[in-house]
Amino acid sequence: MQRSRNGRSALTPAPGGAGRGAGDSQRSRRARQRALCVGALREGDDVAELGELLRTVGVAVVGELVQRRAHPHPDTYLGPGKVREAKAAAEECDANLIACDDEITPRQERNLEQALGLPVVDRTAVILDIFASHAGSAEGKLQVELAQLEYNLARMRGLWSHLERLGGGIGTRGPGETQIETDRRLARNRIATLKRRLEHVKGTRAVQRAERERAALPTVALVGYTNAGKSTLINALTGAEVGVADRLFHTLDPATRTLRIGGRPHLLTDTVGFISKLPHELVDAFSATLEETRRADLLAHVLDGSAPDEHGERMRRAVEQTLEEIDAGARPRLLIVNKIDLLDRERVEELRLHHPRAVLVSAATGEGLEELRERIEVELRHTLRPLDLLVPYADGRRLAELHELAGEISRQDTPEGVRVRALVPAALAERFSRFAVVT
Repeated sequence: MQRSRNGRSALTPAPGGAGRGAGDSQRSRRARQRALCVGALREGDDVAELGELLRTVGVAVVGELVQRRAHPHPDTYLGPGKVREAKAAAEECDANLIACDDEITPRQERNLEQALGLPVVDRTAVILDIFASHAGSAEGKLQVELAQLEYNLARMRGLWSHLERLGGGIGTRGPGETQIETDRRLARNRIATLKRRLEHVKGTRAVQRAERERAALPTVALVGYTNAGKSTLINALTGAEVGVADRLFHTLDPATRTLRIGGRPHLLTDTVGFISKLPHELVDAFSATLEETRRADLLAHVLDGSAPDEHGERMRRAVEQTLEEIDAGARPRLLIVNKIDLLDRERVEELRLHHPRAVLVSAATGEGLEELRERIEVELRHTLRPLDLLVPYADGRRLAELHELAGEISRQDTPEGVRVRALVPAALAERFSRFAVVT
């Protein structure tokens, strides 16, 4: 465990991580960072997801401790009795780090560290660490740095306390306090700078979005729990080469590719994955990225079909809740159950019965992708408008444009021109109004 200059705990990858096979316990004890996962949770919840987050940053999980309560303790997160139990459990499993399954307040963190004698990190700190290690683009790095600074601002403390009494006298502030104030001022200045730079990025995105909207192509956003297979799916559907890895939050930057269905072009966007209790700092920092989700004509919710029923339902609810939080809850929805190649036929049929309106696919093998294309076409039919046109032979450019926008069209050559019946994006129908056949 390392500490930053402002006193916040910082996760550092531990070599080897934590596996689950034979010898895992011994390897966990040799790992540099060994975490005891604790949670003040409601009935039915667990800390398994926190364990996966920790393993993603290379921290070994050596124990779990859960207290059932409606709300975390305001001072110590866990109740006093559970804190003593956690101290004993940490000693027993040789943990050198406590990880809490919620975002805790600076007071809760400070009191827990004093009571347990170990550094404490919360769920938000772990997620921010993952985002920091996976951010690849300049925009992604700006977004993560902003989220980290806003999270850490209230937690700057402690390292200068040995200087606080040097000033002396009533009302005199010591250099320790001055240093903390300086750190906070520098952090606020950096936050303001990052927000200005992200506003510029947001403006650039708005220009790009305006260009796409001018083309008026139907848009589909892939949303879902992190590691549900969204990037693999966009690659399978479009032939793209979006980076894929079996780890949480591998994709942070949205990738938009063209998907042709029935000869008609659509825009398909791969978005950042969601998770339970997604930190509000990240939702705010990634607002420009999440704008793609809010504006999509159709949200394709990708669900990991290989997850157990209870965990799968929890993931589905987490995505639905996050969509509500970012004001995308009212967008049209299509449920896609992915990874059916990992299941036997009986389990696939169970999923089909449990999600009767869903499309079951395997992005890895291509199974079900043709049905998925057909369902997307049906779901987006409301964005199209039927046209009956008579286009003069001299307007060949308009005919070519119709072919590009409508894909498959019905055409008939007549003495006056080409009689065309086609479905085109409603926003572009006005372009062809002068060719409309009056009946």
